[in-house]
Amino acid sequence: MKEAFRQGVKQYVILGEGMDTFAFRQSEMMEELEVFEVDHPATQEFKLHRLAELGWKRPAKLHFIPIDFTKESLVSALTHHLMTQKLKVFSVGSVCYSVLATKNVLATLRFIADVAPVGSTLVFGYIDIDMFIPEKLSPQMRELIEYLNKIGEPVKSRGFNPSNLVEDLASLGFQLYEDLSPTDIEGRYLQRRKYGHYEHGHFACALVD
Repeated sequence: MKEAFRQGVKQYVILGEGMDTFAFRQSEMMEELEVFEVDHPATQEFKLHRLAELGWKRPAKLHFIPIDFTKESLVSALTHHLMTQKLKVFSVGSVCYSVLATKNVLATLRFIADVAPVGSTLVFGYIDIDMFIPEKLSPQMRELIEYLNKIGEPVKSRGFNPSNLVEDLASLGFQLYEDLSPTDIEGRYLQRRKYGHYEHGHFACALVD
């Protein structure tokens, strides 16, 4: 995000990561950067309550946009907030696989490509299709899937095939810049962590084409 900011990005949209603290950790950028957190109303209500309890001052350029991704349109939620000619960064987290069905994930990405100027950035997490092949699942992933089913938040997306990701994103209006495999993520970010990254989980970065 820092590199994108240096290149002129003025709007950062975070989808479905309700407890994100970027706006509170990057005070210098927040003098010029507009940040939009888009998440479920109940999640945002809880977060605002916790911020009040902690006494954290809400940055003037931090905006909360409540939306139930399963029932409401992202188009309607964001259309009146985004400056159409300004470079943007969109960060899409677990909402890509734990909340939205595949058709809704694709619709969300198409919307981003439509509203963001060429050169804007999309960063998103996705699961690869091997997760849906039982014999390829590790005990760790079986446990995660069972837990998500138990709490009523089953995995709804059918994921992406890493081998086809370039073509899949091109059809939506993006050019793939980077695709990090679970091994890549482990080596780059999690070497000092007690718990590693889940198998089948990727991070991708793409540019609006």
